[in-house]
Amino acid sequence: MENSANYMPVVAIVGRPNVGKSSLFNAIIGTRLSIVHEMPGVTRDRITAPATHNGRRFELVDTGGLGMRFGETKNVDMWDERIAQQVNSALEDADVLILVTNVQDGIMPLDEEVVQKIRSCGKPVIVAANKSDNPKLAQQAVEMESLGLDSVIPVSCLHRSGIGDLLDKVVSKFAAVSGENTADDGEEAEEKNNEPVRIAVVGRPNVGKSSLVNALLGEDRVMVSDVAGTTRDAIDVDFAIKYRGEECPAVLIDTAGLRKKAKVQGAVEMFSVMRAKSAIERARIVLFVTEASIDGVTAQDRRIAGMIEESGKACVLVVNKIDTCSDYPKSEIVKQIRYSLPGMSYAPLVLISAEKHRHLDMLLDQISQVMEQLELRIPTSVVNQLIYDAIERTTPPVIGHAPLRFYYGSQVATEPPKFLLFVNDKKYCAPNYLTYLRNSIRSAFDFTGLPIIIELRSRPKTIVSKHTPSRPVSGRPAKPGRKKSTPKKGMPNSRKRAQEKRKSR
Repeated sequence: MENSANYMPVVAIVGRPNVGKSSLFNAIIGTRLSIVHEMPGVTRDRITAPATHNGRRFELVDTGGLGMRFGETKNVDMWDERIAQQVNSALEDADVLILVTNVQDGIMPLDEEVVQKIRSCGKPVIVAANKSDNPKLAQQAVEMESLGLDSVIPVSCLHRSGIGDLLDKVVSKFAAVSGENTADDGEEAEEKNNEPVRIAVVGRPNVGKSSLVNALLGEDRVMVSDVAGTTRDAIDVDFAIKYRGEECPAVLIDTAGLRKKAKVQGAVEMFSVMRAKSAIERARIVLFVTEASIDGVTAQDRRIAGMIEESGKACVLVVNKIDTCSDYPKSEIVKQIRYSLPGMSYAPLVLISAEKHRHLDMLLDQISQVMEQLELRIPTSVVNQLIYDAIERTTPPVIGHAPLRFYYGSQVATEPPKFLLFVNDKKYCAPNYLTYLRNSIRSAFDFTGLPIIIELRSRPKTIVSKHTPSRPVSGRPAKPGRKKSTPKKGMPNSRKRAQEKRKSR
């Protein structure tokens, strides 16, 4: 274990398929990040998330199930082999291992094979006897001691029982490390202010999202194959990007390919799509990956673009596999993509080849530029001067019975940049004039990669009476010389007229 005050210990969850590793992972971090399903082999890549227990911070890693015997090479499924490679990487990086078993099944031959594999790592191992849903099953967890490991803790991920005892045992394995992993209030506040920039990589299946993540990281961190749907979970990977001359912490989120709704098959794929959409919501920047083609983009690309536009997130348009279109001018490819995705005109476009590692530096530069735009806030006086100059250049067209009049405006949000403009009546503003104002703001302040939102708010025309708030009265004074008749106090007008009629008789 690394001896550093800033080092965060790594705890990896391992075990055979379908024993509840992802359920335990979600129970510890307190959110449903990893997909849980009764079908074995759902988790393929390593999924990481920060966790805290009794003030001690550590990184938790969920791994796929080890579905083949130790040393087995024949009749091995492609996914079993790749999952085993991911688990091996997790074992090398981990400081403490949690071996998950199923107390209701007892010790299976595959459990013994997993124990044989992890014992050779020399890392401390704690057995989490899962599915100990009642005291009788918890007593059966003692049978797991025959695996030859020191600590066996009965837990139930379904009922959230035994999790605290398990984590107490886990943190005791690295509590003696110098640079205790506790943080005072000042350090926690500083960590909150220096939260990593989350960057989600989204797109339809087989456009090279995972290849791009691996290329940016410089290692095979996530699985890559020609089979659509290889990536299932939204996988968070720590990353660093140069920003203002310094290394800025970031997180790359590799997501599953977003299919057309009618083509989504099975619960696992449905959960994958839900995780991808959730990744867009929690990200600050979205890398929208498409495939280079002279024919432009597909209908599914346009749907994904609409989803990103609705989210209001900053976006960089990444056109991958440019090496497959070497016979066509790059300008034509860019022209076709821009024509096919008119709503993404604000997003910078980068042509890359993730497989050949081409133009990745250009992509990182664009991400840094978008990060700068996320912090841009325009003073109110400058916003008003910009609006007045835009109106002088082009007066708004008359819609309805009166011309559109602007009073003042200001920027009220930064992600995305939102401007609030007060007008006499927002229904007098033509849609194309609103687009003109949006383009005027962009030409003046750039906002590369960010959609600009303009909200018009009408000022009230009437003054509401304090005494009769339900009856608005006009602010115009009454004409001189005209007096309103007021009845005598205590006597209604109808009664007064009746008395005068009797007197006249």
